[in-house]
Amino acid sequence: MARIVGMPVTLYVKTETGRDALNNPVYELSPVTVENVLVGQPTTDEATDALNLYGKKLEYMLGVPKGDAHDWTDTQVEFFGKRFRTFGDTIQGIEANLPRQLPWHRKVRVERYG
Repeated sequence: MARIVGMPVTLYVKTETGRDALNNPVYELSPVTVENVLVGQPTTDEATDALNLYGKKLEYMLGVPKGDAHDWTDTQVEFFGKRFRTFGDTIQGIEANLPRQLPWHRKVRVERYG
């Protein structure tokens, strides 16, 4: 039986470093490698929904491994030598209800960036 294996993805973690002149938060991005992230093509329905709901072209869906505590909302990620940006809400399953053999419990949408 074939085993599905994820890959390392660089997640750019945002840390608030201050405020600008209009009192908006200013962030610094720090790269963190997250192992065993599943990178997959979106279905036609997922791509159409992303375009209709967010006005963005969905490039990939990422499967986030169980136990990962990083914030994947509206940040940059890097894999395949290219940079992407996450968008939309994270889709999360109930970890306890997923099979133990399945090491992923959240899905994140990404668009091409830069």
